[in-house]
Amino acid sequence: MIIAENLRKTFKSKTGDVIAVDDVGFTARDGEITGLLGPNGAGKTTTLRMLYTLMAPEQGRVLVDGRDVAADPAAARRALGVLPDARGVYKRLTARENIRYFGELHGLSRAEIDKRTLALSQALQMEDFLDRQTEGFSQGQRTKTAIARALVHDPRNVILDEPTNGLDVMTTRGLRGFLKQLRDEGRCVIFSSHIMQEVAALCDRVVVVAHGRVAAQGTADELRAQTGEDNLEDAFVRLIGSDEGLHA
Repeated sequence: MIIAENLRKTFKSKTGDVIAVDDVGFTARDGEITGLLGPNGAGKTTTLRMLYTLMAPEQGRVLVDGRDVAADPAAARRALGVLPDARGVYKRLTARENIRYFGELHGLSRAEIDKRTLALSQALQMEDFLDRQTEGFSQGQRTKTAIARALVHDPRNVILDEPTNGLDVMTTRGLRGFLKQLRDEGRCVIFSSHIMQEVAALCDRVVVVAHGRVAAQGTADELRAQTGEDNLEDAFVRLIGSDEGLHA
């Protein structure tokens, strides 16, 4: 389980401080998919970076399985599998070698790495390119490789920043099935998106982020009830305050 409490992050600019995240808080439970939904620039990526220790919040805290990540960031990272917004792979290595390298970084044995690589490659349908050099991979193949190496150590908590960005329809469908599989295994899954339809199709709970703040959170039914809208898309647009950057 991942808990974010009162997170705040600002950045310097020529015109002064820019508030990227302001008092953001939510709980992502085990066995559920929690979606961060909001237009581009809403603060989703900054929030996720604080969750997986890449950035330190100026206030608030993050708990991963009850552990304060600021007190023990190394332990928190071991409990996390992360697909960041920048997901480059090592181009001179094959997909299998990319996964193996990350397994070795986590201290796994060769037998453990081989077992996890087999399971992940089957779940992500990577068998046809697993032993190809990653230079020249499609966007979908790179994303699958990056996800597999992020999960090679079998983490209980998974954070994915816009995992379907740039993917074709069939790859997106396959990835959605994989995320549901992670949820059904009892893992805590968080992913961000600006695509309403994607979040609605996958998420048990939704955190709507706009202008760096949480505009609303709850199940799809709760968000519809809160806004008085019958249509989920209309509910999201009303909560965000604009349809700019939000795609059905």
